[in-house]
Amino acid sequence: MLHIGCHLSSAKGFLAMGKTALSIGADTFQFFTRNPRGGKAKAVDPADTAALNALCAEHNFAPLLAHAPYTMNPCAAAPNLVEFAHMVMEGDLAMLEHVPGNLYNFHPGSHVKQGAEVGIAKIADMLNSVLHRGLHTTVLLETMAGKGSEVGRSFEELAAIIDKVQLNEYMGVCLDTCHIFDGGYDIVNDLDGVLEQFDKVIGLERLRAIHMNDSMNVLGSHKDRHACIGAGNIGLEALAAVTNHPALRHLPFYLETPNELPGYAAEIKLLRSLYKED
Repeated sequence: MLHIGCHLSSAKGFLAMGKTALSIGADTFQFFTRNPRGGKAKAVDPADTAALNALCAEHNFAPLLAHAPYTMNPCAAAPNLVEFAHMVMEGDLAMLEHVPGNLYNFHPGSHVKQGAEVGIAKIADMLNSVLHRGLHTTVLLETMAGKGSEVGRSFEELAAIIDKVQLNEYMGVCLDTCHIFDGGYDIVNDLDGVLEQFDKVIGLERLRAIHMNDSMNVLGSHKDRHACIGAGNIGLEALAAVTNHPALRHLPFYLETPNELPGYAAEIKLLRSLYKED
């Protein structure tokens, strides 16, 4: 079956997110580990996370995807921002031990005129400082659209980060359909070719999650503006092909489209209807 969910608010706690996911026909979901524009995380209620773990097991949920805040920039030029990024990821990974076996996604960051090589080295340094044996979470680098000085605009940049991580068995990639399309990878006309390139450069075994978004922009625009499914320049046919591709169909998909819950429910229903069951 198609494993699909959307981004949900964590304001009411973990179990509430699980129940909301079920109410819209989802079998997974994504959530921010803390305020996406801030720094402080809420204290974890062990009873709440235990209740979510039980609900996920009962309903055979796919892995959940925790998303780091946008303010986290491990390759910033300012030392205090780099230190903040280390603190955030270390705290987030400790929190996620309460919901083991899931995924943690982050934007690699922006090198701010230091150059991609410096950015890549700083990102790897952070990962080497926070990853440890016995971790029950897989950390995912997200594919980026390449606006400004973003690191992760190409498969090669993501591979360069992973290659520098000592415990890279805990590393994977989250592919964002809008980001790679805006970044110049033509998933509309050459999905097979894009995935072959990903496999050659990074390895498809590293691909653990997909952000499912249409794009308001044209191929190669490097802008990153999400559109609702079928309402953008990628289109419904191409996005349905992504969910049905033999190399991708087993992965969990997470909608980040500009929607409220009814819109997400409709998109989940639509994409399930276009999914070809084994």
